[in-house]
Amino acid sequence: MLFSSVEFLYYFLPVVVALYYILPQPKASPKWRNLVLLVASVVFYGWGEPKYLLLMAAQVFSGWFFGLLIEKFRGRAGSRAALIGALAVGLGSLMFFKYTDFFVANVNGLFGAAFKLPAIALPIGISFYTFQILSYDIDLYWGKTELQRNVLTFATYVTLFPQLIAGPIVRYADVARELAGREHSLERFAGGARRFVLGLGKKVLIANVLGELVDICKTNGEKSVLAVWLYIIAYAFHLYFDFSGYSDMAIGLGHIFGFEFMENFNYPYIAKSVTEFWRRWHISLSSWFRDYVYIPLGGNRVSAGRHVFNILAVWFLTGFWHGAGWPFIIWGVYFAALLLIEKFALGRVLEKLPAFVSHIYLALFVLIGWVIFDAHELPVAFERIGMMFGAGVDGGAGGASLYYLRSYAVPLILAAIGSTRLPVLAVTALEKKAPRLMTALEPVCVGALLILITAYLVDGSFNPFIYFRF
Repeated sequence: MLFSSVEFLYYFLPVVVALYYILPQPKASPKWRNLVLLVASVVFYGWGEPKYLLLMAAQVFSGWFFGLLIEKFRGRAGSRAALIGALAVGLGSLMFFKYTDFFVANVNGLFGAAFKLPAIALPIGISFYTFQILSYDIDLYWGKTELQRNVLTFATYVTLFPQLIAGPIVRYADVARELAGREHSLERFAGGARRFVLGLGKKVLIANVLGELVDICKTNGEKSVLAVWLYIIAYAFHLYFDFSGYSDMAIGLGHIFGFEFMENFNYPYIAKSVTEFWRRWHISLSSWFRDYVYIPLGGNRVSAGRHVFNILAVWFLTGFWHGAGWPFIIWGVYFAALLLIEKFALGRVLEKLPAFVSHIYLALFVLIGWVIFDAHELPVAFERIGMMFGAGVDGGAGGASLYYLRSYAVPLILAAIGSTRLPVLAVTALEKKAPRLMTALEPVCVGALLILITAYLVDGSFNPFIYFRF
């Protein structure tokens, strides 16, 4: 089930909210409300992936059971063995479902074999909920969180439908207190609803529209510099508004149900370096790899050679996490190389450059990265990168690219403005100058936005979440 669907907005969500708030919440325990969320999450996931409910249930039970063993044998070899078991089951499942075809294909190519590809379907959300389960077991082993003995409460944590499919990656330590008891208020509910609708607007009114432009640019056959730049700029904004819109919706739903999920994006396209960009993009994933891979490897408190290895290892895994294909791996290594160059050579130079020059530098290298990220095969990525700079094109611009540039100028401009702090600064300024007016206008504007979104959903056809495939 998609957040950006009529079924979710007007059937599923109202029923869940009504059932949730009808039930009383004693201060001692919100167990009945947790149960509502658990059942709702199972229905939400099973709506589109019923055959993988058993897999998710097995993963949840495995993570919870290994947690019991980690705690039971704390201080002894059994605790470490339980952690290794948790890692083996979690990562083993992820490797099997996500990477089996990749490994078979590469064995065939490397050794000239002819093994048949199993064509194993990727369960939606497995990359995200696997990392959530593993973070619990690792934190428990390290003594950074407490054991959860109730398997239903643990299942509620893992399967919470607001963030189940595409994050942000929530850690048990961050929501443990809220699972045991959380506060609700009309103000918090209203703020969550506003955040959800704004995220939905980013998804439906900007990401979906620019997604259509991306598909058009890929299929219209025109080979011009403008066509490829139009494609990659549209893709960059499409990716950002699609995923940040989903994160906004997840955070907003969390507020509605009393949870505080971490921010996942912080205007990454206004960054002035690649290093800063990755502090602002998909923050929950970056922090996960930092805390569970980079720091355990030694972080930056090692020799220069080992530091380089640590960064390469983390970014190799980051790329591989996104997908079973060489373009994802090369994409990860590409950004590792840029981060190392900034670390050892360009960092101080970038700090001294005028802001607009730094932004151009960041935009250029990030766009090249997105070309690699979006390509199914490396030759396609290299061809598109060459076309960006005039190689293998028929000219600077063609009739089709000029037509689509004019047709999609408005959503592109809105995307460019919306990826900065300008809208937030404008609203904040208006709130200071006319607080009463803004208080009265806010629900009207949010309601009007929801009506407009609904009209697009009823009439539109392009509506997938791009991060579902990762």
